[in-house]
Amino acid sequence: MISKSTVLHIAHLAKLKTGEAEAEKYAGELSRVLDYVDQLKEVDTAKVIPTAQVTGLTNNLRADKVAPWDEAETELALKQAEVVENNLIKVPKII
Repeated sequence: MISKSTVLHIAHLAKLKTGEAEAEKYAGELSRVLDYVDQLKEVDTAKVIPTAQVTGLTNNLRADKVAPWDEAETELALKQAEVVENNLIKVPKII
């Protein structure tokens, strides 16, 4: 069983504001979750093949292909840009 003080300590480390009533509630909920995990430890998985996903879906990626623009398309795109420098569109730095 996880104690209320443990929940408050974890909340403090995670910089979460937690009241006494919430800590009491979360202590019970977290204890139930850990009890369930303990049940899962008892399952024999020796013959189960490890897998990262079970749907069988795969990513269908296409190769990048450069398709040059004609002069009219390039001129139209550059005309719509706010700032153009050396025939390139200049955008603000985003961090």
